[in-house]
Amino acid sequence: MQKLKAALASSLAEEIKAIAPDSAIASEELYDMLEYPPDAKMGDLALPCFKLSRTLRMAPPAIAAKLAEGFGAGEYATVDTAGGYLNFTINPAYLTGTVLGEILEKKENYGKSDIGAGKEVVLDYSSPNVAKPFHIGHLGTTVIGHSLKLLHEFRGYHCTGINYLGDWGTQFGKLIAAYRMWGSKEAVEERGIDELVDLYVRVNNEISGNEEKGIAPNTALADEARNEFRKMEQGDEENLALWKWFIEISLKEYEKTYSQLGITFDSYKGESFYTDKMPAQVELLREKGLLKLDDGASIVDLEAYKMPPCLILKRDGSTLYPTRDIAAAVYRKNTYNFDKAIYVTSAGQSLHFAQWFKVVELMGYDWHDQLVHVPYGTVSINGAKLATRTGNVILLKDLFGMAIEKVADIMNEKNPNLENKDAVAEAVGVGAIIFYYLSNNRIKDINFMLEDALSFEGNTGPYAQYTYARTCSILERAGSVEMPAADALKTDEELNLLKVLSQFSERVDNALKDYEPSTVTRFILDVCAAFNSFYHECPILSSEDENTKAARVALTAATNYVLGSALHLICIKTPEKI
Repeated sequence: MQKLKAALASSLAEEIKAIAPDSAIASEELYDMLEYPPDAKMGDLALPCFKLSRTLRMAPPAIAAKLAEGFGAGEYATVDTAGGYLNFTINPAYLTGTVLGEILEKKENYGKSDIGAGKEVVLDYSSPNVAKPFHIGHLGTTVIGHSLKLLHEFRGYHCTGINYLGDWGTQFGKLIAAYRMWGSKEAVEERGIDELVDLYVRVNNEISGNEEKGIAPNTALADEARNEFRKMEQGDEENLALWKWFIEISLKEYEKTYSQLGITFDSYKGESFYTDKMPAQVELLREKGLLKLDDGASIVDLEAYKMPPCLILKRDGSTLYPTRDIAAAVYRKNTYNFDKAIYVTSAGQSLHFAQWFKVVELMGYDWHDQLVHVPYGTVSINGAKLATRTGNVILLKDLFGMAIEKVADIMNEKNPNLENKDAVAEAVGVGAIIFYYLSNNRIKDINFMLEDALSFEGNTGPYAQYTYARTCSILERAGSVEMPAADALKTDEELNLLKVLSQFSERVDNALKDYEPSTVTRFILDVCAAFNSFYHECPILSSEDENTKAARVALTAATNYVLGSALHLICIKTPEKI
């Protein structure tokens, strides 16, 4: 559809130039003005002429009528006016020959482009805090980040996925103190990260106390935890050995979840990697005269930019998150020479990113405008806020487990002889959770209702995966796929499905422009609705004649290619049988 829109915009620009030579309007501007009518009866594309009225000094209905005179037969079956709108209905034969032909030719590469060829994109996402489990709060950064990586790769960019592990900080002092008081090597080796989480929750509860139960905060334990981290910073071998062990255990657990999601990373360099790279950036800030003392702390004053000061060093000289992020950005620019560096984190960190992005600019780094923060909303569980330190979380492995078990029960009932049932149950169960999350605009806060997330009725991931599997079944029985005659597709259901498929590349562009994977999710639902309407209204393998059968099989194949690609772009696997 993008090619057709571009050609239409170019033709409209020529018509406008002929009508009013002194009022030429660029085809790019006209392209952006073209709309999809809300009702198919109005046409397939529409130009609202209201925005042209002042430039052309004509009433919108008169503009529409005048422009309509310049279009004859060819790509468009009809060109009509309705008030100030110029409506175009695409010729079915043209649609079949161009769109269907291109999909069948390019298959899973349909919709791809090389617009990003030669450009490097670095994406920082997922990035859990080590020794803490994957819970629902990590799902957003992980699946949004990876989907954006896949979308950029679909446009030809070379992408580097970075898991910026939270592997340094005072939480390790707490964990080491807890391990020495209550833990054992045997328990950690047996229970893995679950044991580390229990220790972490316990030490936090001890330190915080409980006012309602009359339990006072344990300040001595808090001091001990700080001392254990201080020993880490000073190179204590025992503490560093424990720290490395905790990281190793955590990564083993994370890899299980990443495997279920089908996600791999190119780098696991965490916060600790940049410890020796921060002093150089702090020194540069001093040389530039940007550092100021404020109650003993070193800050960059951002009042002129209507932001609070950016803290660089604490009173005791220790670094903070902005210091590490600046050092990491400089390292990544020097290492990857990125054209764009994307950070996918909670919207609650928006100010933090705005601050250190501005500091990078003030430091004189000319690539500051290549830094992009992609925020997403918070997640709660049935209305309750998440908090690892108190144990109020739902672990992703448990959530995936519930979904997989539910799928397995359904499959055992409806398709007990299915091959690879365990793998299919995992793909569908995990896909249900991903799809539920990515159905929402990323910036919206999500109240994760478990019952809804595990429901497979309506517009869900299993519905989309089942639709894909249905196309696979039809194609397996059909045997071969051939390009049909240009006039073979005639029904409203056939043509509507083809028009939806034609919008794939445009939806990908919109998703990239807005950093919004849910755009692809909504497109998937549009494809599923159009295909299932076609499937129920138009017999495929039992068509009345061979030409119609061939055309409908070809349309099913086109749906299979596009739907498979779209599901992949939002991290969802595509089992061929369910």
